[in-house]
Amino acid sequence: MRFDQNLADQLDATMYAQLLPEDAVKSLGRWLTDPEKGQRYRHGSGAHTSPYLPSSWIAVAPWPNAFADRAAVASASVSRADVVATVRAAEQSQSWAEAFVATQVWGYGLTGYGPYRTGQVLAQPGAEEAFTEAVSLLADEGASAGYERLQVLDGLGPAFLTKFLYFAGQALPEVKGLRPLILDSVLAGVLRRHATKIGALAGYDWAAPIANRIWRDSNWTSHRYHIYLQWMHAASEQLTAASIEWPAAPDVLELALFSAAWDPA
Repeated sequence: MRFDQNLADQLDATMYAQLLPEDAVKSLGRWLTDPEKGQRYRHGSGAHTSPYLPSSWIAVAPWPNAFADRAAVASASVSRADVVATVRAAEQSQSWAEAFVATQVWGYGLTGYGPYRTGQVLAQPGAEEAFTEAVSLLADEGASAGYERLQVLDGLGPAFLTKFLYFAGQALPEVKGLRPLILDSVLAGVLRRHATKIGALAGYDWAAPIANRIWRDSNWTSHRYHIYLQWMHAASEQLTAASIEWPAAPDVLELALFSAAWDPA
């Protein structure tokens, strides 16, 4: 069927009105209390850690000073809290390229092509300027404006540009509107299945094709990113109000959904 923005808006409104169903709240509550899963994040996502191979990043510059010595350490790991600390230090020195590298090391982890792709982004004329302006826009105008500014960089898809925005948003004292969250294909898939199910329950025979379009695996618009943030922050508030001791941290919900704590299907 031909895409209709009015139908997309209607589906978004239906999702926002209903947020998380009861089974989702229960599933997420179980994840939070499971010692092997979410229990370590009861007070925030800072402990969420990615392993990486320092030597594979030897050609990437600038390298975060607080990260492992690439010539001396065979393996290392970096947590969300570590990246936030690095980005805060970068804010003081205005070295947003260094902050960007930190977010990409955490994001790519052991993925072999991560250093190459990060280097390609950094090598583009105006990359440092784009990072600096995106952070300024995040503070002054909001996450969607920062998102649009970073879209001009070739090879920096939404899944990794939102990692930069997320950590910048965690490090800045204040941002305009909702603080950014990571959006990737896994999270979009959860929202796609949820939108399809919610739409079917509402009697929308067009829900599946519209959901497949707006919550596709990549290339989301800044409008879609804004809708995502609205829904995630509202759903997090719903969980905080429930009797499951959910922390007041929307990024814990992002981590939980990424970790398959709830499947709408």
